[in-house]
Amino acid sequence: MERNELATVYLGLGSNLGNRQDNLDRALGFLSQRLRVEKISSVYETEPVGNINQPRFLNLVCQAYTRLAPTELLTLAKGIESKLGRTFNKSNAPRPIDIDILFYGEQVIETPELIIPHPRLAERAFVLIPLAEIAPDLVHPGSGKIVKELLKEVRETQGVFRWENS
Repeated sequence: MERNELATVYLGLGSNLGNRQDNLDRALGFLSQRLRVEKISSVYETEPVGNINQPRFLNLVCQAYTRLAPTELLTLAKGIESKLGRTFNKSNAPRPIDIDILFYGEQVIETPELIIPHPRLAERAFVLIPLAEIAPDLVHPGSGKIVKELLKEVRETQGVFRWENS
């Protein structure tokens, strides 16, 4: 991809500490300063995955366009997480904001720092449900399946509810 070409990216945002809705809104605001955010899913309240002894999450997915390289996008996401108070102590800990790069164009990237498409998105209803809302026919470059097919294959979709406060 040429340096100045726009890449279509999909990001997953989640929050389960503090004012969750405000954290999502602020993160989207910061992202909008550097990316052209085009579509934003509804907000969903979801059960935590992994460490279940923590507050419920609010999650959404957005589609954006960027000229940032994948590693620069990761740096931006981590910077916004830090700005909003996230500390990186242990995996699956409660957090004010989490920003995951789900897709970066049709690229498949596997480095120690970054894996795109996100390695666990195909098993996570809290990602696939909002993603299917804004991009049901998006093709997963690894599997070749479209998002709505991936969602049908997810065993557990309970615990993901549209958040009525959004």
